[in-house]
Amino acid sequence: SIESIRAFTAADMRAVDEVIRKRLHSEVALIRQVAEYIIGGGGKRLRPMLVVLSAGAFGYRGTHHHELAAVVEF
Repeated sequence: SIESIRAFTAADMRAVDEVIRKRLHSEVALIRQVAEYIIGGGGKRLRPMLVVLSAGAFGYRGTHHHELAAVVEF
């Protein structure tokens, strides 16, 4: 189920959220709001989740997949 997949990828998705926040950090409030909208928008976030799952399926153990997942979500 999607819930079991979300549970499995939860730590990685939190790392992706932090990348999004870091990349969209700005003194301009609207830009920060956009970051929070992307993170908390309520969508399924399937695109970044697929990047995370694909990295794991191919045995990747670094952290660059979090950056790539954030790019895909942008």
